[in-house]
Amino acid sequence: MNDAAPASAAAPAPEARRRVRVRAPELVGKGGWLNTGGDEPTLADLRGKIVLLDFWTFCCINCLHVLDELRELEEKHRDTLVIVGVHSPKFVHEAEHQAVVDAVERYEVHHPVLDDPELTTWKQYAVRAWPTLVVIDPEGYVVAQHAGEGHANAIRTLVEELEAEHEAKGTLRRGDGPYVPPEPAATDLRFPGKAVVLPSGNLLVSDTTRHQLVELAEDGETVVRRIDGAGGAGGTAAGADGTTGVDGGFREPQGLALLPSGQVVVADTVHHALKLFDPATGTVERIAGTGRQWWQGSPTSGPALEVDLSSPWDVAWWRGKVWIAMAGVHQIWTYDPETGTVEVAAGTTNEGLVDGPAAEAWFAQPSGLAAAEDRLWIADSETSALRYIDTDDVVHTAVGTGLFDFGHRDGAADQALFQHPLGVTVLPDGSVAVCDTYNHALRRFDPASGEVTTLATDLREPSDAVVVGEDVVVVESARHRLTRLRLPEEAVRVEAVAHRTRREATEVAPGRLRLDVVFQAPKGQKLDQRYGPSTRLLVSSTPPELLLSGEGTGTDLFRDLELNPELTEGVLHVSAMAASCDDDPANEYPACHVHQQDWGVPVRITDAGAARLPLILAGMDG
Repeated sequence: MNDAAPASAAAPAPEARRRVRVRAPELVGKGGWLNTGGDEPTLADLRGKIVLLDFWTFCCINCLHVLDELRELEEKHRDTLVIVGVHSPKFVHEAEHQAVVDAVERYEVHHPVLDDPELTTWKQYAVRAWPTLVVIDPEGYVVAQHAGEGHANAIRTLVEELEAEHEAKGTLRRGDGPYVPPEPAATDLRFPGKAVVLPSGNLLVSDTTRHQLVELAEDGETVVRRIDGAGGAGGTAAGADGTTGVDGGFREPQGLALLPSGQVVVADTVHHALKLFDPATGTVERIAGTGRQWWQGSPTSGPALEVDLSSPWDVAWWRGKVWIAMAGVHQIWTYDPETGTVEVAAGTTNEGLVDGPAAEAWFAQPSGLAAAEDRLWIADSETSALRYIDTDDVVHTAVGTGLFDFGHRDGAADQALFQHPLGVTVLPDGSVAVCDTYNHALRRFDPASGEVTTLATDLREPSDAVVVGEDVVVVESARHRLTRLRLPEEAVRVEAVAHRTRREATEVAPGRLRLDVVFQAPKGQKLDQRYGPSTRLLVSSTPPELLLSGEGTGTDLFRDLELNPELTEGVLHVSAMAASCDDDPANEYPACHVHQQDWGVPVRITDAGAARLPLILAGMDG
């Protein structure tokens, strides 16, 4: 993800660059404001503050990573910086106001949020990707834009510059911002994620938003105990003893897998770790992950406690190993308890839907796993797909077509549609139940007949299900409870609905198209070429024949593409990465920072279209 100028060309020193300023458009969203106590702030109300717009949507794992990246910055500069989350939906469900309200609480968003279901503000700021960050100075001008993850350090530097500059000019206003926290709710569970049946018959649930596990009696309601991951009761991210970090407690735990020993592996998602919980003793210990998020170039195998992970969302025991849905990097990994090692099992880190040998397959935020004898089922949430890995390590898709098609349609698997499923469960007859999360439904796929049916509706954001006798117990995440259903003999009939993600298509000319990924190294940093290229660009298209040339991987953040003049539309898939390091000649081992983003850019080919496509990773397109 690099500059509009060729990445190989020397960029001007940051201090020599004149900061480009563009007047910021007003913040408009039909859904209104959250976390403001009923007020509707305007940019005029925020004049004198540094404003950071975070364009996000709650299905997006990269957006959730950015929320966590910004927490320290938000706390440190609370009297000068106002972060505004601009919720910009991809899926139909995400355009529902109550779903946004739930997400703001679920992910502990501690700043104002503008609900923009019609993407009005998204379009005004010419945003192309989730997440995108836009910095507005105290005088109301846009001074920087960043797409993807890894920009917290650069934004911190810019915020400190703006504070000093506008303090000197007298245009900085210190004091409280418009954030007003909502009233907390009293429930036994709060946005639970996953569940597993313990050997005792009790149910263990990941109580995600409260950063704990909860053991419930067989009735699924009576609380037996709470486990915070630090050896005590309660449920704070810092642990009962006040310690912080990966070993100080859970942080938004999700997946649970019962081992043959009776112990439970826990996906400690925001801590980027796996932990082992022993129900007999109540002890919790980390078994994989360092607490740091995996980035491109990090090891992908080795001793489990020395290898970084990235947002493990679910876990399952299959073929003598713990299989991990590594949502943060669109892969499937394994943990081997015998050797104490982890490794990548499937996926390339590219986001999409590509089947074939496991090492070549593409996933898109895998979020649910379930083991059958001959295959591992996968809920691949961002492609709204049900997929599986067979015992020959080949990836297949049972239901789903890609990143942009979703809905609620039963019938033959090649026509059926889900909407962002998060859970999958093997049923006693060999079929699988799919927690079709954004359709608020429990669906069923029968591999024998190739048919998809609906088992139950009116389940608020179901995220997992477990079989208990002749019943299935569903984790209704947004209703904060477990719901017991008798497995029906007949399917529920629903009206078929199909959707396609709709974003404004960029009009481009047929033939040669110049792709420029804009990246300007933050002040005090530079691209570090000491160990080879520090940038990477991957380009592909849907359909593949849209590109006559220019697809594939390279190290420059610019490329000439050749578009097929016989096609009228398609999607360009662009993945970019840039690593910048602190520019301190006295430091032999400077700190380095990885910036990365994936774009899916709908294009319409027309003679009047543009011959250049700029995508901003960091900086401004001059």
